[in-house]
Amino acid sequence: MSSILVFIITLILFSLSAFLFPIDLIWYSKLKKPEWTPPNKLFGIVWGILYILIALSLAIVDYKVGLKNTSFFYLLIWLINYLSNQAFSYFQFKLKRLDLAAIDCLIVAITALLLVKLTLNYSILASVLLIPYALWAIFATYLSFTIYRLNK
Repeated sequence: MSSILVFIITLILFSLSAFLFPIDLIWYSKLKKPEWTPPNKLFGIVWGILYILIALSLAIVDYKVGLKNTSFFYLLIWLINYLSNQAFSYFQFKLKRLDLAAIDCLIVAITALLLVKLTLNYSILASVLLIPYALWAIFATYLSFTIYRLNK
């Protein structure tokens, strides 16, 4: 598969949850949140940039070695990360289950960290491109658990 196609498909797939499970801003604005919560507009900007970096990272791996030449474990962690990433919006904004969203966010953070490490086997640059994702996922996990605790 063309690496450009890998980039486009990955970007579309990671962006899907925004369309499938739109943010309920009215509900979200009523939640108790810590004072260090970023402004709502920042979330969309950050996730947009991160999705580009994620797609670029996977495209680089495809270009360098071909996705079919990566390990089963690497692809499995990608799949778990992707599904968890998409599930967050479902849990948070569709079901309005802050507990499930926080647990799911933890899975995203753990798998993002694993992807940084596993991607090193294929490309240092592709791995480095995932570091902002892993760091934001850790921050988002802390924020999610804090919001859950404040609203239970």
